[in-house]
Amino acid sequence: MNVLNFPGFNVHSLNLKPMAKHSLGRTFSISLSRHTYHPVTARHVATMTTTTTTTKIAMPEHYPSLEVIGGGRDGFLQDQALHSTLSQPYNPFPIIAWNQHVETTFAAFFRSVPHVRLRRECLRVKDGGTVALDWVSGDDRRLLPDSPILILMPGLTGGSQDSYVRYMLTKAKCNGWRVVVFNSRGCGGSPVTTSQFYSASFVGDTCEVVEHVGSRYPEANLYAAGWSLGANILVRYLGHESHTCPLSGAVSLCNPFSLVIADESLHEGFNNVYDKALARSICKIFKNHALLFEDIGGEFNIPLATSENSVRDFDEGLTRVSFGFKSVDEYYSKSGSCDSIKYVERPLLCIQAANDPIAPSRAIPREDIKENPNCMLIVTPKGGHLGWVAGSGAPLGAPWTDPVAMDFLEYLERGTCKTGGFSCDSEAVQRGSEGLHCIT
Repeated sequence: MNVLNFPGFNVHSLNLKPMAKHSLGRTFSISLSRHTYHPVTARHVATMTTTTTTTKIAMPEHYPSLEVIGGGRDGFLQDQALHSTLSQPYNPFPIIAWNQHVETTFAAFFRSVPHVRLRRECLRVKDGGTVALDWVSGDDRRLLPDSPILILMPGLTGGSQDSYVRYMLTKAKCNGWRVVVFNSRGCGGSPVTTSQFYSASFVGDTCEVVEHVGSRYPEANLYAAGWSLGANILVRYLGHESHTCPLSGAVSLCNPFSLVIADESLHEGFNNVYDKALARSICKIFKNHALLFEDIGGEFNIPLATSENSVRDFDEGLTRVSFGFKSVDEYYSKSGSCDSIKYVERPLLCIQAANDPIAPSRAIPREDIKENPNCMLIVTPKGGHLGWVAGSGAPLGAPWTDPVAMDFLEYLERGTCKTGGFSCDSEAVQRGSEGLHCIT
């Protein structure tokens, strides 16, 4: 579902032809673990001395133009590829990255979209809802059963059609990984089969998707990456599952962390443009399935939800009622992922932009990230929201974050112990085998 049709910022009025669109997500994020990872803390890191016989990487105190912190930082940066990347200055593309709104808009409309042939699997979850899993076509013939698996979780209203998802998918595929895009209910053309969408607080679908993927490939290590709303859900999931989480590692990008702060930010100045664009995109999905909500009654306020005025109105009229919150403020205060960081027991890389207009830097739970030996945070000086128009792929290609995320995941995969033993839910597998077809 393409999200950026900014009211008040008509790209067509500029006589520019959009090449691609991607979704702006607000923020968000499974039981017996078969993957064991022992975080390397500062006490395990040796510094270089003249008597050392093993090559070690000296940890710089600062990285050019980047904020790099976290309880797991020194251990993760023993990876030479990741260390090398972060030791280089962050060089945003000239002109485009001078302003966060220009960079966000440019990446949304003009970043190219890689062509990838996908095979869709519709997974029916326990409450009767449906999510769409898009696999890379031909991977079962090309890859071994124990090839690592990366689950991608797009932002609000986003899906496998978005450029930032396609680039990460392509990068992982070229590295020999099996990749699947998790399209939430109604997103990316996923069918809506019940009168419930998804929310920042709900991790039930994520649990079922991870369990389903793990049962299908029991020999493989599982990883996940999420953007914006998908990142918020992913981090909440990691904290919820904690030491029993079956993932071997994860990457969170553009995570708003605090929905209260994100909501405040969406109503500041030019950010109102994003708010209305997101509201329009959500309402478009809803209106395609409005008959499911006919005569629904209760506290639902469908006219308010479909007013297209703001994301807050949609959440007040529909989301908070669907998930049992007394008010939209209660929903926002209890649905962020900032409080989940302290419970994360799997390696987690968080990448944020200091000038992100939708996921403000002030919402990042820096102290909890510093205290958790499983976490590392990278904050770039620029990047906007889902932009990061920098690096070798700029301006039309992959965002700067893709090689950083893959270096991190590759490092984890090299060091992860495959122990097997993932429990298989045969009923879930049977439900998930329905509805396979190819898409591009």
